[in-house]
Amino acid sequence: MTTLLTFPHFPSNFPTLSRFPNNRFSPPRRLCSTATDTAIVWFKHDLRTDDHPGLLTAASNFQSLVPIYVFDHRILSRFSDEMLELVVFAVRDLRKSLKGRGSNLMIKFGNAENVIHQLATQVKATCVFAEQEVEYELCVIMDVVNHRLKSIKVPQGTPRIEMWKTPFYDENVLQNLAASYDDFEKLRLHVTTPLQLSTLPGAEMELDWGDIPVYDDIMGFMAKNRHKSRDDWNLIKETSAETLLGRKRLKSSENNARSYSFRQIQSSEPNESVFVTQKGNVVGGGTYNVLNALAAYLRYLEGTARDDWQEVHEKLRASESRNGASFIALFGPALSLGIISRRRVHYEAIKYEKERNAGFLSPFGYSAATIAAAVEAVCSKEWYWLLALRNQINNDGKQSTRVWSWNGFLVQYTIAGEDGPAVLLVHGFGAFGEHYRDNIHGLARAGNRVWAITLLGFGKSEKPNIVYTELLWAELLRDFIIDVVRDPVHLVGNSIGGYIVAIVARVWSVLIKSIVLINSAGNVISRNSSIPLSKPSDRQTSVASWLGSRILLFYLRLRIQDIVRKCYPTKIERADDWLINEMLRASYDPGVPVVLESIFSFNLSISLNYLLEDVKGKILIIQGMKDPISDSNATVAMLKENCDGVIIKELDAGHCPHDEVPESVNTILCDWIQRVET
Repeated sequence: MTTLLTFPHFPSNFPTLSRFPNNRFSPPRRLCSTATDTAIVWFKHDLRTDDHPGLLTAASNFQSLVPIYVFDHRILSRFSDEMLELVVFAVRDLRKSLKGRGSNLMIKFGNAENVIHQLATQVKATCVFAEQEVEYELCVIMDVVNHRLKSIKVPQGTPRIEMWKTPFYDENVLQNLAASYDDFEKLRLHVTTPLQLSTLPGAEMELDWGDIPVYDDIMGFMAKNRHKSRDDWNLIKETSAETLLGRKRLKSSENNARSYSFRQIQSSEPNESVFVTQKGNVVGGGTYNVLNALAAYLRYLEGTARDDWQEVHEKLRASESRNGASFIALFGPALSLGIISRRRVHYEAIKYEKERNAGFLSPFGYSAATIAAAVEAVCSKEWYWLLALRNQINNDGKQSTRVWSWNGFLVQYTIAGEDGPAVLLVHGFGAFGEHYRDNIHGLARAGNRVWAITLLGFGKSEKPNIVYTELLWAELLRDFIIDVVRDPVHLVGNSIGGYIVAIVARVWSVLIKSIVLINSAGNVISRNSSIPLSKPSDRQTSVASWLGSRILLFYLRLRIQDIVRKCYPTKIERADDWLINEMLRASYDPGVPVVLESIFSFNLSISLNYLLEDVKGKILIIQGMKDPISDSNATVAMLKENCDGVIIKELDAGHCPHDEVPESVNTILCDWIQRVET
């Protein structure tokens, strides 16, 4: 059973985190325990008993077991209201499942470090089992829990944390994880088999297990613990960018605005439905519910007379915004909460594929689109999880690389500086946060707190099967400012990143101190021109965009060095091997073709000067005048003529001045920030 545990290593210079004992990929070791030892199993995003390596290992090595779920507002604040509903249903089912195996689930409210410390002291626990995390904020919480446990004395010394994760692939092979998914695929690793759990040991003493809360209890708890000064900011997240832009442009609200990812259909019988939340958008409940919905999803082509399966099929059609997107739309939240494991999804999909093909797997692909969607989604999510674990520290050590979860997707960002104004750097299409490699540290050294985000779909951030739009990325930036930065920012964007920055400034100006556009995408139109009205939510992928993205990807891989170097006309040496190789590496990640499809559906019809109206006097334009992608002279002329209160700095550079001439851009940015701040 000990082969189920892994011990990832945190480097000693990982910010604010200390090393856990034995936290490295190493040969499995036997857990030493006596018949009287007690273990705590701390559930976070693993709300199941099915395929749970930590629970099985704890049950095999300890005589007494105390499972616990802690309603910690810091963890719950990352969830939408609908996700919080799912948590309540999942915790309720988890307790039922544990009771059916001879155990129970303790429910507590509060900071995890306080709750776990108090419980470990009470039951004299020698070990706390917890799933490995890659999100920075959760890693910090885990570290604090570990430090608090060190103050407890038990006969064996002090309680220890045993971190586990589901071994999707062979752990021995993953000791030196390939940096490129292309190289990783060449290993042709087999996915391991899910684990079955039978009985569990109970607790050896009388305990207060707590009551399962209802949804209103959770909302009241969150409201009580929310930072008062950010109440208005949390309300900002409740309305989409599309709806707000529509209100600003039409001077009225459109109450029937749809989400850009899927249409909402009310569940007809919510009490018997696998769509348990009030909105009824996603699959939820317990593991059995999710497995039932998965069976219906995989068998979409067969049709069914079952009401619950028909409902899944209806939702599938409604959420298929592009081929295969329905799986993440429907099952993504359940995967994020660990109601079902990625390995279980893979196992069920492959088992059904074999049933359809007399026990064989075809080398030419899967026999049903739903099978392909499920398998590709979980394999993709596993890759990005492993990549995040591998890259928890930036290679050069100058600034820390962290991971943030947005709507269940892993987003990488870099941070530097401890004091001063907040600055958020946003890259262009095909780039990543480290494209600001020589700006991040320079701005921090000048007395700023600097964040450089890698947008969803780029670099080492996750690339899920969704429809990518400039509005989706704008909402990502909004949530990053609210949840991670937690202060108004000086928002800097290059190329398409500049256009996204302008959208944020227009829709959520309260989050912005100033904006800086570096060779921004988007047009400037005459003051007398009308603003075209479009419906971004109506965008649909097509056969042409599907084919075009694949051709474009092949071309980019073949010519990427020449393309990038043309964007650096003044200092071509800045388009170095590191930059080219990292762009090439990212181009092989799962999901890249889906991201490239967005090029064929971008909607940049809203002019820059319209988007910048709400931040007059706080706009800086940095323009590389040798930009091979656009006519810089014409852009500058139109900006001067049609944008009031805009300061323009012209540089002898191409499309990416921040990386081509970083010293000049850093000087301009520092002077600008100081001017705005004073």
